[in-house]
Amino acid sequence: MIMERLICLAIGYLFGLFQTSYIYGRMHGIDIRNYGSGNAGTTNMLRTLGTGAGAVTFLGDAFKCVFAVLAVRLIFRGTHADILPLLSLYAAAGVILGHNFPFYLKFRGGKGIAATAGLILSLDPVMTLLALIVFTVTLLATHYVSLGSLLIYVGFFAELVIFGQCGVFDMTQRYLNEMYVIGLLLTLLAFWMHRENIRRLMRGEERKTYLFKKKQK
Repeated sequence: MIMERLICLAIGYLFGLFQTSYIYGRMHGIDIRNYGSGNAGTTNMLRTLGTGAGAVTFLGDAFKCVFAVLAVRLIFRGTHADILPLLSLYAAAGVILGHNFPFYLKFRGGKGIAATAGLILSLDPVMTLLALIVFTVTLLATHYVSLGSLLIYVGFFAELVIFGQCGVFDMTQRYLNEMYVIGLLLTLLAFWMHRENIRRLMRGEERKTYLFKKKQK
């Protein structure tokens, strides 16, 4: 069944190549990778082109993952219904890889957090709610998008294991363990993609993002 996994990764990667921030930026005459942090993701779009651009980027990057997972489920629901959550995770992993490392942009993409939001949305509504709470509380308390993003991944991996062991995904332990390995690898990738942010956080130099304007003293 290796071929099915590779097909799901490939499908996901193709969906991941839809670089919302890059396409939106080009429509407005810029290459977003040449501005701000140089990252082709939601936060840089928010800071560079404003709230609307950030929202469009987040939704585009999140739902390309949702659509990839839906495509995989439609393809394999008749033949591999017993491991659809696992195949869905492979598809989502492909999306994140395609988003982070698009070949046509010389492998310079984003950091995969919005795509991960689409992954969590595709897996379970309760996981989605918990992730939203973690990110929102962290952002409002610290104003660090990177910290909220990393905590989402920590929470995602913990939830993946807890929900899996509680029978939410309805798969045998062998396939659950495979899911956990993929989840761990995605978490490690997220921390690697945010390594500079982590260094700045440790030095107290990370840039803050405010959802609302700071009150003037």
